Amino acid sequence: MIAPSHAMVLAAGLGTRMRPLTDDRPKPLLPLEGRSLLHHAMDRLRDAGIGNVVVNAHWFADQIADAVEAYGATPPPTVLREADLLETGGGVKAALPSLGQAPFVVVNGDAFWLDGPNSALRRMEAAFEPEEMDALLLLVRTAHVDGETGRGDFLLDPLGHARRPKEREIAPYLFGGVQILSPSLFADTPDGPFSLNLVYDRAMENGRLYGLVHDGAWFHLSTPRDLARAETMLRAGILPALF
Repeated sequence: MIAPSHAMVLAAGLGTRMRPLTDDRPKPLLPLEGRSLLHHAMDRLRDAGIGNVVVNAHWFADQIADAVEAYGATPPPTVLREADLLETGGGVKAALPSLGQAPFVVVNGDAFWLDGPNSALRRMEAAFEPEEMDALLLLVRTAHVDGETGRGDFLLDPLGHARRPKEREIAPYLFGGVQILSPSLFADTPDGPFSLNLVYDRAMENGRLYGLVHDGAWFHLSTPRDLARAETMLRAGILPALF
């Protein structure tokens, strides 16, 4: 078990599938239940006792910086502005000096979930074993996702090792946009833009990529229709199946 003290919120993406809603703002600042997705993510980190937060920004970076300041967290989160988009892996690598030497949490700026009986982040902290894991991903059952899931993202073995689907194979889990990563994963990674998929594959090859299945509600927020449907469901108290 670990208790991460540092976290990063990935908020630099272009949000192209959310257009036209993202024509004048970044996707993490889209509202859901009267609060931006970014502030929802920061709420989850605060509630898990994680006080050192880094947020990256590129698309409408000033708006992200203003929203982070308006949140009023103590200590104030660090905002890293990317002049050139570094993608997910490059963005995390650039933030490593601010993320400490121990495993840390990374949350997608558009991830929105409701906890089950226990906090998802607390469950992940309890499940993370540094001697065995380099990455622990929060996974969501595709059968419980209201939206397009394609072939899924990952399969799990009985011990929780995660792997990608083979050709013509359907994976029962989607990545939920929440993870705990070891800084060692980023050794010898390229400078500049690269995807976190690079370090996932590295961890998977070494048998150190794990998944934990979410036991609460999770919302797929890729298009304007997804966002509107999530708002309607939340207002009506209709949630995706939990188990």
